[in-house]
Amino acid sequence: MDQLPLEGMPQRLYACTPSRLNTWLDCPRRYRFTYLDRPSPQKGPPWAHNSVGVSVHNALAAWWREPYERRTVAMAGVLLGNGWIGEGFRDAEQSTAWRDRAREMVVGYVAALDPADEPVGVERTVATRTSAIAVSGRVDRLDRRGDELVVVDYKTGRRPLTADDARSSLALAVYAVASSRMMHRPCHRVELHHLPTGSIVEWEHTDDSLARHLSRAEEIAAEVSAADDVYRAWSGSAPGRSRTASAATAERTPPEVPPEVDGLFPPRTGSLCSWCDFRGHCPEGRAAGDERRPWDGLADG
Repeated sequence: MDQLPLEGMPQRLYACTPSRLNTWLDCPRRYRFTYLDRPSPQKGPPWAHNSVGVSVHNALAAWWREPYERRTVAMAGVLLGNGWIGEGFRDAEQSTAWRDRAREMVVGYVAALDPADEPVGVERTVATRTSAIAVSGRVDRLDRRGDELVVVDYKTGRRPLTADDARSSLALAVYAVASSRMMHRPCHRVELHHLPTGSIVEWEHTDDSLARHLSRAEEIAAEVSAADDVYRAWSGSAPGRSRTASAATAERTPPEVPPEVDGLFPPRTGSLCSWCDFRGHCPEGRAAGDERRPWDGLADG
């Protein structure tokens, strides 16, 4: 028999990240594959555009971690080359071309930076709590501008960005709130730095707009938490779910979930299905769009 929570006892906070919440919004089935099914179903091949993004992010983070005297434009190019990830490309020639292209992005971006303008944090994990959630995430860069903090997020995608992308981002708003609470400094400004075009789009939040984003995070988390609880109750009692780890890992296929549980994690079909890592396990997703090649997300296809 389930035990009711004792009166006056604090409720368990739902631990989450903005990425987890956004995955639920994008597609509850993909959420289940990513966060609940164990082992997680086998993913498709790596994406070349992700390799570009991770390589650029890593190079910029490494550049800021260098001693001041080594934060040169040339060093940025070296770091990009040394840490290049060549997965997902059509062939070695395409990988090399994009490595050179990514190096140009990083070098051009760093040329406009002041190496003495030390960030408050680089790849910094920030966290905060409300009465319902414990939310955390990692900020690409956290700057201090005067008396305020600024959240900086690097972007390498081919789509140009607008101020609305910064305004509507749940992740950036949560990072701003968490940074402010952790550092005891106001943080209202969020920026998206788009390296392919060298553009910066920004948004200046108010206390009210940040509070609305945090409230929205709580609302999403309540939905996710309820679905999680049902899944875990089934998973913990379902016959055959006690397979050995080695056998389960070898299969890497989604478990047979009963309809009453599966119905809580419906596929949300659309254009993103063509890019889903778990497309091979989702008939509805395969029917929703054509399969993409691993390098189709690059600007030149």
